[in-house]
Amino acid sequence: MMAGPGGASTTGGGPARHIPVLLDEVLAALSPLDGQVFVDGTFGAGGYTTAMLEAGASVIAIDRDPTAIAAGQALAGRWGGQLRLVEDRFSNLDAVAGDPVDGVVLDIGVSSMQIDEAVRGFSFQRSGPLDMRMEGKGLSAADVVNTMKAGDLARIFGILGEERQAGRIARGLERMRAEKPFETTLDLANAVEKIVGRRPQEKIHPATRVFQGLRIFVNDELGELARALFAAERILKPGGRLVVVTFHSLEDRIVKRFMSERAGGQGGSRHLPEVADVAAIFEKPAKSISPSNEEAARNPRARSARLRLAVRTGAPAGETDFALVGLSRFPRPHGVLER
Repeated sequence: MMAGPGGASTTGGGPARHIPVLLDEVLAALSPLDGQVFVDGTFGAGGYTTAMLEAGASVIAIDRDPTAIAAGQALAGRWGGQLRLVEDRFSNLDAVAGDPVDGVVLDIGVSSMQIDEAVRGFSFQRSGPLDMRMEGKGLSAADVVNTMKAGDLARIFGILGEERQAGRIARGLERMRAEKPFETTLDLANAVEKIVGRRPQEKIHPATRVFQGLRIFVNDELGELARALFAAERILKPGGRLVVVTFHSLEDRIVKRFMSERAGGQGGSRHLPEVADVAAIFEKPAKSISPSNEEAARNPRARSARLRLAVRTGAPAGETDFALVGLSRFPRPHGVLER
C-alpha cells in the first residue's frame, strides 16, 4: 500500500485507531453521487472508501498491502457488491477498474497502521526488523543499508530523504556494517545518531530523513505515484475527478507538475521536441488545500498534508512520459520497470 495517514479510518471495518486526513475536503473534491463509481487507490483502513459508500457510490478499493485487504473483508461483507477490494499496486488502477470511472483518490506515503506496527519496520519508535516493505516482497531496508555502496546510499538519503548529511551518514554506515550488519530499526537509528550526534534541543531524531529515504526507495513510492497518475488519466471519464493527498514535498512536486503540465494544452512533455498543440487533458487544477489548524491539532500526522484536485476533460489521454514529472532524477530500485 502507498497510503498516507488519510488512508486510515475510524469508521471502516477495523479498530477505531486511525483518523482520515482531510476527509471532508476529499469528499467535497470528489463529490460522489449515488450510482457513480470511484477508485480508492490507497484503501488503508477504509476511511475514504466508507465515506464514498455512504454517499451511494460504488468503490473499487486497491491496496498493495495484503494485511489491509484482509482487514477490509468485514467492510466488504457489509457493503456487498457496492465495494470491490483488490490487492494490487495503485499504478495498475486502470487495469483493475477496467471501465471508465467517475473519480480516483490517492493518499500517498506510509499508512498509520504500517507505522504503528513494529514488525513492519517502518518506524524506530519501537524496535522491529529493518524491513519497510509494503508488500513483504523484494529488497528490504536491511538489504539496502547492508549491501549498497556508500555513494548509492548517499543518493537515497540525500535525494529521497532530503538529508543534508547524507554522505557522512552513508560512509559511517558502510564502516559500521562491516563489524555487524544492521538488523533492527533501532540498530540503524542508533547508528545514525552516533554518526551525526544529536543536540538536546533537537525535536526531530537524526535518523528521521534516513528512514524516509529508505522507505521511499524500497517501495519505489515516487515511481508508483507517477505511474498511478498516468493510469488515472487513462481511466477517468470526462468530468472525472482526480484527488491526491500528499505528505511531503517530493510527492507534492510530482503531483503539482503532472496536473499543471496536463492542463497546459500539450499532450506531451515540454521537455520533448515542440509539437502541435492539443486539447488539455485536465482542466486547470484548483489551488491546493491544507488541513485546518483544528485538524492539525487533532491529528498531528495531518500537518504536512496537501490536497490537489484536477478534473478530466474529454481529450484523449497523453503518452506516459516520466520526464514530465521529473522522475528520472530519483534513485530507483534495480529491476523496477517503467511500465
